[in-house]
Amino acid sequence: MKLPIYMDYNATTPVDPRVLDAMLPCFSDHFGNAASRTHPYGWAAAKLAESARARIAAAIGAHPEEIVFTSGATEANNLAIKGFAHTVRDHRGHVVTCATEHKAVLDPCAALDREGFAVTILPVDSDGRLDPQRVAEALTPRTGLASIMLANNETGTLHQVATIAALCRERGVVLHCDATQAAGKVRVDVNALDVDLLSLSAHKLYGPKGVGALYVRRRTPRLHLVPILDGGGHEQGMRSGTLNVPGIVGFACALDIALEAMPAESARLAALRDRLQDSIRSRLEAVTVNGDAEHRLPNTLNLSFAGVDGAALLVGVREAAVASGSACTSADPKPSHVLLAMGRSKALANASLRFSLGRGNTPEDVKTVADAVVREVTRLRTNSPLWRR
Repeated sequence: MKLPIYMDYNATTPVDPRVLDAMLPCFSDHFGNAASRTHPYGWAAAKLAESARARIAAAIGAHPEEIVFTSGATEANNLAIKGFAHTVRDHRGHVVTCATEHKAVLDPCAALDREGFAVTILPVDSDGRLDPQRVAEALTPRTGLASIMLANNETGTLHQVATIAALCRERGVVLHCDATQAAGKVRVDVNALDVDLLSLSAHKLYGPKGVGALYVRRRTPRLHLVPILDGGGHEQGMRSGTLNVPGIVGFACALDIALEAMPAESARLAALRDRLQDSIRSRLEAVTVNGDAEHRLPNTLNLSFAGVDGAALLVGVREAAVASGSACTSADPKPSHVLLAMGRSKALANASLRFSLGRGNTPEDVKTVADAVVREVTRLRTNSPLWRR
């Protein structure tokens, strides 16, 4: 057994060897610029990129021309939120989002707020779930865009995106969905969800870092986005820059593999997650499960341990590579904004660990990690003034 055991798959995943094999020829034999249309090197690269575009589109129920390649989900979110908001700012300058969104959504919304847009951030319940009725009540004739994630990266909680989409469509509001954590773990179909914009990232599903995609619905009314990058007019004028052909090919391959394996793998991970949860909670008191018990990603478990310093716990559980929140904010000493929005106290939010399981995890891993967590929580509580029975 290799230590520490990796249980931070929501932060990133290793590249699948099959994905790497698919990418390697793009660095040598097929190294051309996909925008070079005057010779075979460019044609070959363009063919690979377009084939990958078609496969990614098919995987989410889209058309190939509805896929815009980006450097990752952060750029895709920024392009969706800022790019659309700026097309309707004069008559629909109101944006609605949710308190537990990833910072890659909340920060672009904050940037719009500084520009003079009206931004409404909706609360969630104690399980981290957004009530669609709150969305309905927040929408006004001035609302142009709503941005609601499919699955939360810290707790795994799933939102009722299709229901929210119907409410938005009734009022002519465009809906963006950050599906970064959901893809490859649960079904992501843009038609079933009925969203207008949807963000994806390759490195969350055993693909390479540095490549993502934004789905942009083309049906009537056709969506237009103001680009956030200028310089060449690539990707139908929405995202300039030389296409990352190796990354795009790897993205498509990773998504294909993930979808094929998803039914069996999701069931396997859910069983491991539940075993981990039960093994810890059966031996420790005052452990809070953060997230909706029923509507949750199969691989994600977020626990808070009363009476424990979270930083000390994270260091003490040396057998496991786990997280205390989002990887993108791990350098920030503040408590998780997600857990605070769910009503957890600062102390409890600071005493939380996120376990996100993946392909490499086994029942033996779960036992080792559970034993380590129980050992360290018990030790820390014994010596902690924070712990009161």
